[in-house]
Amino acid sequence: MTTESTTESSSPFAGGLDAHLPELRALYEDLHAHPELSLQETRTAGIVAARLRAQGGWEVTEGVGGTGVVGVLRNGDGPVVLLRADMDGLPVLEATGLPYASVARATDRDGNDVPVMHACGHDMHVTCLLGAAAQLVAHRGAWRGTVLAVFQPAEETGEGARDMLADGFAERFPRPDVCLGQHVGPFPTGIAVTRPGPVMAASDSFRVRLFGRGGHGSTPESTVDPVVMAAALVLRLQTVVSREVGASQAAVVTVGALHAGTKENIIPDEAELKLNIRSVDESVRERVLAAVRRIVKAEAEASGAPKEPEITSLGTFPVTVNSAEATEVTVGALRGTLGEQAVVMLPHPINGSEDFGLFGDALGVPSVFWHFGGAALEAFAGVDFDAVATRGLPPEIPVNHSPLYAPLPEPTIELGVRSMLGAAGAWLGGAE
Repeated sequence: MTTESTTESSSPFAGGLDAHLPELRALYEDLHAHPELSLQETRTAGIVAARLRAQGGWEVTEGVGGTGVVGVLRNGDGPVVLLRADMDGLPVLEATGLPYASVARATDRDGNDVPVMHACGHDMHVTCLLGAAAQLVAHRGAWRGTVLAVFQPAEETGEGARDMLADGFAERFPRPDVCLGQHVGPFPTGIAVTRPGPVMAASDSFRVRLFGRGGHGSTPESTVDPVVMAAALVLRLQTVVSREVGASQAAVVTVGALHAGTKENIIPDEAELKLNIRSVDESVRERVLAAVRRIVKAEAEASGAPKEPEITSLGTFPVTVNSAEATEVTVGALRGTLGEQAVVMLPHPINGSEDFGLFGDALGVPSVFWHFGGAALEAFAGVDFDAVATRGLPPEIPVNHSPLYAPLPEPTIELGVRSMLGAAGAWLGGAE
């Protein structure tokens, strides 16, 4: 496994990229230091739009689906290729210690003051797509067709792609022949991972309110304690996967938040939990969701709750599915860019979720999504990456959504730009 940069000849669009890498790194550090929450990406969107216009040739539309930006680069007759990056950050307090670490704070949709961090690498995605966009402009003589550069808001909440599509995306922009997207991940730099078929899981998130009857901590017999109810529910939910999902199937049930009470000697009136469910098969998804609802209601009834719990959807992501034929074409291009052994075919879908696939589904065209590495090669010394793809990452490697997660700028930016250019080049028409 190596991380040597590919040669300029690996893509007809990559010539001159090296000269732009310092500028792209500065852009990446600026975006990393100034993250914005979902549907609040106004600064990022402004930078994207300004840079596309400065490159020349792009028809730039802002405010698509809220804060989304779409650039259209027409270059004669030929295929239409959609390239997508997401822009939003997360309510995470950064702990990387980087000189360009975020200290940003924002107000979330519930009115809470929260820290904000690019803990999922979307700053890298924006940087790489802007870098690829500049190369496509500079090398218009090497290809024919149309490129749609889509900078999407609110991927983290599952709203961004839906909002852009609901804002007339299909009618306002050329219909692509293929949709391509990439995501940086905690893999070694120089490695890309993907698979045909389901590549990322579906996700369903809920808020659960459990209702009790509050009172003094010294007389619990006169109350219905929602804290005990919530604790029992958390433990019981862990049996859904272990006892209701087959060993050859896949699902994850996570309780990510539990809030109740304000003081140690007061039993509160209610408790709130936030749940997340991941699945890759629709029948398993339906079974798990039904089990979760059943258990939530049953625990409330068993505890003598004065009223039924409230279960409110917080968002949903579909399974991300790669077209088999389109994946074969794109993987061939990625191997030509990164190296024959550098593209690893995953044995099973990643349990993370994405809304990228909504574009291809809504437009009725194939899509391909892959992950590319942003972690130091030294962290994987002595590790068989094929085994990692099967059994998981070493525990010391910070993963997406961690306060310690930050891709290495070098060589990740260069390889991310080259990967996007290589994949796009497999679909765009050749020079006349």
